[in-house]
Amino acid sequence: MSSTIVISIMVALIIVLLLVGAPIKPMRFLAQGTVKLGIGILFLFFFNVFGGAIGLHIPINAFTVMVSGFLGLFGLGSLAAIHLFILP
Repeated sequence: MSSTIVISIMVALIIVLLLVGAPIKPMRFLAQGTVKLGIGILFLFFFNVFGGAIGLHIPINAFTVMVSGFLGLFGLGSLAAIHLFILP
């Protein structure tokens, strides 16, 4: 496929979405997931700032962000317990 065909298909899809409207449910689901991941990042950041004084550090990566974001403070507590009791 040439690049002009791909670009024209993409432009046509964008125009159709603008005229018809994007489905609401998937967009709401993506927005809520993004907000939860952002909250998870903030939880981990502040935990590392305040936990650093007593020697606790949880790395900020995709897994820990998802756990702390979707489970909230209970997820953060479970990550801290794993760090304290399971990992040396």
